[in-house]
Amino acid sequence: MDNALFSRRRAERFAQLFDEANGGRRHHVRSRDDDQLAPLVMLGQRLGANPPAAEVDPEFRTGLRAMLLATAVREGIGVAPAAASAPEKATSGRGSLLPAVTARRARARGAILVGIAGGAIALSGISAASENAVPGDALYGMKRGTERAQLALTSSEISRGQLFLDFARTRLAEASSLRGNGAGYRAVLDDMDADTRQGVRLLTGAAAQRSDPAALDAVDAFLTRQRRSLDAIVDTGSRADRVRTAQSLVLLESVERRADALRATIACGKQATTASDDLGPTPGTCP
Repeated sequence: MDNALFSRRRAERFAQLFDEANGGRRHHVRSRDDDQLAPLVMLGQRLGANPPAAEVDPEFRTGLRAMLLATAVREGIGVAPAAASAPEKATSGRGSLLPAVTARRARARGAILVGIAGGAIALSGISAASENAVPGDALYGMKRGTERAQLALTSSEISRGQLFLDFARTRLAEASSLRGNGAGYRAVLDDMDADTRQGVRLLTGAAAQRSDPAALDAVDAFLTRQRRSLDAIVDTGSRADRVRTAQSLVLLESVERRADALRATIACGKQATTASDDLGPTPGTCP
């Protein structure tokens, strides 16, 4: 599909064809774009008649609604056009055509938004089906893309940190199903450790900035569950796999020491130092 599909001319023609397909007034014109637009019109009809029976995640729905509302505001959809001034009407002679043109553009933009919403809902069904995908599966890319979308829709540093730790737990579940696939197993653990570091860095940074250890509670809960799951598989697999699993356990020990030290720093009223590393701010020294 070329990038010119959503040009103004094609969008207006798509809106006309969509209206006609749903019983609207027929336009006695034919465009050279009709053959390319026909599959999209059929898709729009099918989505309208048989919407995908997918359970949409509430957070995804909130983000989608915000995106559509922002697009509607930016494009002026649903806003009555300002009346043209008398001199402009007198000089152009086209004042009577403005409402019709504006209405067509609004319908075209509305049709595009309907298509975006329908496609997003359909994708959410695929996203749900990809939850159990592992590296090598066809839907694994969709699964990782959904995770990136969740991060994009999350503005709070604490919430983002918790998401990264959730992703680290997901990577560990994937790794458990890849035991025996040496390269794949170790690659997933690499991703898991990267998510762990990113999540811990965000949460320890929030705790230090606010001088409030509450954000560290999420780190402690993560450590308890993650260490238990890693302990269950540390003695399985090849020697290389066992060494790699042990490295992830060492990372969890470093995270625990950092969280404990930062909690103590906050408790004694000290500030974290300006220095930081891959686990976040370095705790200050208490008396």
